[in-house]
Amino acid sequence: MSHGPLSSRPATARVPQPRPSTSGAAPEASTTVRPGTAVPPGPGATTRPGRDTAVPPGRNATTGPARHAAAPPDPGATTRPGRDAVIPHQRDAVTRHGHHHVGHPRARAVVKAVALLAATAAGGMLILRGNEALAGLDAPAGPGSSPSAATAPDAPDPGRVLQIVAHPDDDLYFMNPDLGYSIAAGHPVTTVYLTSGEADGINAAAGKEASAHADKPAYAEARQNGIRAAYAKMATGDRSSAWKRSVVPTKGGGHAEIDVLVARPQINLVWLQLREAGNVYQDVPDSLHGLWDGKVPRLESVLASGSPVRRGFSYTKDQVVQTIVGILERYRPTTLRTQDPTPGRFHDAAKRYTDHQDHFYGARFVQLAAEQYARDFKDRPHFAVQNYVGYFNGSLPRALDPGEAKEKLDILDTYAWLDRQNHCGSDAGCGDLKVAEHPSGNGWTQSINYARGTGTNWLTSDAEHGLWAFKVLDGQVAVWHRSGLIGRWSGPRLLPGTGMDQGISTVTLKDGRTAAFGTRTSFGDKPADYRREVVYAVQQAPGSEEFGPWQSLGTPEASDADWTSDISAPAVSVDGTGALAVYVRDGASTLRGRVRQPDGAWGPWEAHGGSDLHGTPVTGTDGAGRRMVFAATTTSVTGWLQPGPGAPLGPATPTGLPETTLPLTAEGREGGVRIWFRKPGSGNVRTALMTDAEGLKATGLTDLGGLQGFGSVTASGHLLAGRSAGGLLGADVGEGRPWERSPLMFVGAPSSTMTGKNLVSLAVVGLDARLYVTSSADEPDAYLAPWQPVGPRNTTP
Repeated sequence: MSHGPLSSRPATARVPQPRPSTSGAAPEASTTVRPGTAVPPGPGATTRPGRDTAVPPGRNATTGPARHAAAPPDPGATTRPGRDAVIPHQRDAVTRHGHHHVGHPRARAVVKAVALLAATAAGGMLILRGNEALAGLDAPAGPGSSPSAATAPDAPDPGRVLQIVAHPDDDLYFMNPDLGYSIAAGHPVTTVYLTSGEADGINAAAGKEASAHADKPAYAEARQNGIRAAYAKMATGDRSSAWKRSVVPTKGGGHAEIDVLVARPQINLVWLQLREAGNVYQDVPDSLHGLWDGKVPRLESVLASGSPVRRGFSYTKDQVVQTIVGILERYRPTTLRTQDPTPGRFHDAAKRYTDHQDHFYGARFVQLAAEQYARDFKDRPHFAVQNYVGYFNGSLPRALDPGEAKEKLDILDTYAWLDRQNHCGSDAGCGDLKVAEHPSGNGWTQSINYARGTGTNWLTSDAEHGLWAFKVLDGQVAVWHRSGLIGRWSGPRLLPGTGMDQGISTVTLKDGRTAAFGTRTSFGDKPADYRREVVYAVQQAPGSEEFGPWQSLGTPEASDADWTSDISAPAVSVDGTGALAVYVRDGASTLRGRVRQPDGAWGPWEAHGGSDLHGTPVTGTDGAGRRMVFAATTTSVTGWLQPGPGAPLGPATPTGLPETTLPLTAEGREGGVRIWFRKPGSGNVRTALMTDAEGLKATGLTDLGGLQGFGSVTASGHLLAGRSAGGLLGADVGEGRPWERSPLMFVGAPSSTMTGKNLVSLAVVGLDARLYVTSSADEPDAYLAPWQPVGPRNTTP
């Protein structure tokens, strides 16, 4: 975050601090920084819907015994049905949330036999924990390869995380706790800072700025020292743990500083040290924004005092892109974390940005560089991208439970150098005093939100019980396929077409084909050519692995200049007549939609109203074949109901639900559409059934507890799953048991689907950009089968 003048900050958001980044070849020189030395010169019970049984106290919304009971097993432990897998006692024949299954003993026996076959083929219930091994159920099949016999246990690549942010502290404010969880799990983590974050050069709180001396290089150094202390504390528990600092030439023709944590050398910091804008939204030509728009031909560096980089430099737009490409080549990430390139604007007369201009123009440079890297650098692993909401987090309901929020704030306290002890041995200071009076920012330490990739319907099943998974890797839609109920998996296969944004939604058409919807970003030759549009591709025939080309549905927004292309990912559904519809939230925070006509043509983008909508809308079809659409606001949920199949969507209607965190999940059940969401400030999962009771109405609001955590929740049959505290996958597989935590870290949202009438399938994409799947019989005594990695391992660097 950048520290521009107070007058430059949006009225709704207090602005924190920013910047650094790098890439290159062999170091020119290096030095190890130790504590105390100067930097040397040179280089209670609830009732569930559809049940009459109460939830035991150990399974309620608190962080009591249930949390400890669900902790991952000790390293090397294997789970066994009846013990670690916790097969529960027999329960009634109606699955959770009113979903019914076929209860005939023969049907249950078939499902159990399939699950047993899967477990046997996998060599037992194996647990993936941090960097431990995971046994493969199938032999992975790459694009164009034929299935082979089952392989020996397949140790997964732990994945490499690369974060690229505008300012020093953007990662701490907007990417934590993901950052801390990745470090704690032992994943290699590198963070790149594009700018120096020099601001006005005054390292002092607001009340003391007038009497402080302005020194931009020194303030940039103080922020670097604060970042090093924060990362050292996350990785080792000791903020003074030593770093080795080196200079490397960049692919863009300049130089960058790379800091390696001596005690944990897989933790790297890269400082590009470009000039920051110094203002949240006003026109500043000497900035990443100005460079992107061509208002300046080059952007100068601002070198931090004490940096081993001694020679200043400047970059053209292409040189910044090439520098980032060089970083990607050097670190070859499997997970790329960036800020939100299209955060939108406030709905005031000035249409001010909702985020710092350095944040989203820096993210656009990363977008462009990632596209070139994916196209031109072939000897690399696949990578997935995760985008993060910035300043606007402070205006949204709190996504973190108190424990996670406190841990996040503790790291910001370290960065802010609250105790003023000179533990770093630097005259510039050991942290960022601009945030010392208010290290939580504008509520940013109490929240985290993904800007894209929150949808939970990217896994789908076909009529033959085959599974299809659709996620974006390398800027293209990757498809994995399993033929039949126990067939072999193939993939990932990348569909033609680049520029795809995170967040794919699937729907089954009336003729049985699968259609995949997403958004695509194009750059063009001029800044004004930057554009996002809704696109879709349709399976050529039911069960076919071939899909037609991506077709554009355009965008409901006039131009990027109006709303910075701030459209959501699409929500899609088919009503009782077979009519297909797609909905997005636009930059004006209203709902827009298009419906496909009986002749196959699409109608225009229609305005469906609503206000204060955020995140991605969700949609489902009720038992009468009527479409419902829902979108979260900052205080509740707004809904829309189709009066009858084939009819136009009705008006925006308040649901009366309490405030929720952003991601919603919807599925047609129990004659209506059931939605799931999280309770703000706790991470607990809540659910309500939406029905047409003389108008759209929410009934049976229920708190299902959970393992804290944040983000999307997927629901199919009896199964609930989502990110839990610690960044691991938390799952609820049945009544009367605590939530279980699977030691698997992942990108974006999980997805699940019913495979036939009696089997639930669940999938995530790990931090290694590899698909992992599991399944469970949809019955009372169910448990999750072993996690199965799909496709070849991502190559190591």
